[in-house]
This record gives sequence, C-alpha cells and structure tokens, in this order.
Amino acid sequence: MAGFGGLFSSDMAIDLGTANTLVYVKGKGVILSEPSVVAYHVKDGVKKVLAVGEDAKLMLGRTPGSIEAIRPMRDGVIADFDTAEEMIKHFIRKVHRRSTFSKPKIIVCVPHGATPVEKRAIRQSVLSAGARRAGLIAEPIAAAIGAGMPITDPTGNMVVDIGGGTTEVAVLSLGDIVYARSVRVGGDRMDEAIINYLRRQHNLLIGESTAERVKTSIGTARMPDDGRGQSMHIRGRDLLNGVPKETEISQAQVAEALAEPVQSICEAVMTALEATPPDLAADIVDRGVMLTGGGALLGQLDLALREQTGLAISVADESLNCVALGTGRALEYEKQLRHVIDYDS
Repeated sequence: MAGFGGLFSSDMAIDLGTANTLVYVKGKGVILSEPSVVAYHVKDGVKKVLAVGEDAKLMLGRTPGSIEAIRPMRDGVIADFDTAEEMIKHFIRKVHRRSTFSKPKIIVCVPHGATPVEKRAIRQSVLSAGARRAGLIAEPIAAAIGAGMPITDPTGNMVVDIGGGTTEVAVLSLGDIVYARSVRVGGDRMDEAIINYLRRQHNLLIGESTAERVKTSIGTARMPDDGRGQSMHIRGRDLLNGVPKETEISQAQVAEALAEPVQSICEAVMTALEATPPDLAADIVDRGVMLTGGGALLGQLDLALREQTGLAISVADESLNCVALGTGRALEYEKQLRHVIDYDS
C-alpha cells in the first residue's frame, strides 16, 4: 500500500513569506507563487473571504469600507492568525484540484529569529489548514540549499536572504547554522523608505503599491555614476493643496531614499562576518557571499555590498524561488536533511 500511497503523494513545502507565498509540491516543483494577501468582505461583523493572492493584492489600498485587504504576515512571521490560516487553506486547495483522501505532510520555513511562540503559531496554522504533519526548517538553510550551496560540506558558506519582512544573514557549515542573524529590514522597509522620502522631500504622498513599483523599476542601492540615472513618472497626492499630481523621480533620488535600509543590510553582513570563526571566515573569502530572496534583485545591491565588505558577492539564479526550492529539496531528500527539519515542539 505504501507504494500506492506514494503515487498520490501530495506532500508539500511552503515558503510562507511576508510578500509572497510559494508552494512546492513533491515531485512537481514550485507550482504556485502568489502575494500573501487576503481580502475579506465584512457584513454585520461577519467576515467572508473574497479573494486571496493576486486578486487580493490589486485591492490593497483601494478598498471601500465593507472590504478589507490584509497581509497576514509581518516581518516573516504570522501577525494575523485566522487570516493566515485561511490563506494557507486556500493555497493548499488551489494546489490540490481534487479532494484528497490523504492529508499532506507540509514543511514550512521560518525566519531564524522567530520565537518559539511564533513558530508554534505557524505550525498550528498549517495543521489546522489540514496538514498531517508540519515540519519547520530555518529560512537561511532553505535559501542556501535552494541556491545550490554545498551546505553539508565542512566548509563555511555565507548566505544573505533578503525577503519582504526580514533579512537573514547566516554562516552555514556541515548542514547547520554556525551563526545567524535576522534583521527586520526587507522589501517592505524599502517601500516605506521611498514613501517617507517623497513625503519629506516632495510633499507627495504615494501608496505602497506605487512605492513597490518605483523600487522594482528603477530601485538601486548606490548612486548612479552620472548623478541622476533613469527616471520614471509617479502619481500621488500633493500634501500642500491636497490634489492628486504627477511628478518625476530619478534613480539618484531612489538611491538616496534607500540608503538607510541598504545600510542596515550591509551592517548585518558585517556583524555576521565579525562573529564568524576564523577558519570559516577564510572559506567565505574563498567562496564569497550568496544573495537570495526578492531583495537580491535590487539594482546594484551586490556592488554596494562588495564595496562595504570587499568580498565576492553573487546573486542566486532563481533568487525569488530559492527558499521554496530549498524547502522542497528538504522534502525530497528528507533522510539526508533530517537534522534540519523540526517536527515537534
């Protein structure tokens, strides 16, 4: 019967991110990647799920009073318990078209800095969303596996995973974490920095989705060489007279706006290097540092880090999917990676 059960194996790995949630199904790869957003319709105090993922993201910042769009994950951990559970349920159902008779085994990755309470919340949500067993794996380990780093060798590997809510900096050797640090700076903090900069410098108020568009289109971590760089038009509300207006923003301005979050990431990397045992530090000089996560796609971030640390910095091939791929690989090769998956607590 075991072989037959394996045929319908629906075990999955979930990268529950602040910005996006990815689902990896055993033997199939990453088959779902959607924003971590849930939209509710509220009537007489009763909430009904209206949309999840892509559709709900379009509603962020544009909802009438009767509808609320929520991002249940903040800083890499669950901020809104019920909403997170609804979201996980929805994604599991979306992956399983049919009504399965088997409850899947699910591995989820958690930030290294998550407290036992936060970990229990994630595990509880996954179990009540219909999992048979819920395993947790530390995000930096998953990111390193996904980036194809040889983490089981006795050599030092450094991975910097920049997500929506947190940046995880970790030094790994022999398949486990030697040193890790989680700083709550990520894509969201960058969006906020852009919003605050425009509010202060240009008296213009823009929404989160506009800020995110600025970041992904012309975002850069260091000043353009010509002192201006590309530019784009953005629209928002003029705070002086309250009317909507359009203005132009250049790359140099975005670089100035992002200086603070980028500096925080650089500092976290420097702190990690200081705390690394000397022999592992020697390996890192040899191998360099691997950047993963959506934040690794920020223009010239690798150069900014190289200037700070003097190390070779490379960006992982599928940086957005690294964590999901790594968590998926932990699911496929569970016997070899048993020590990094935590099933009970």
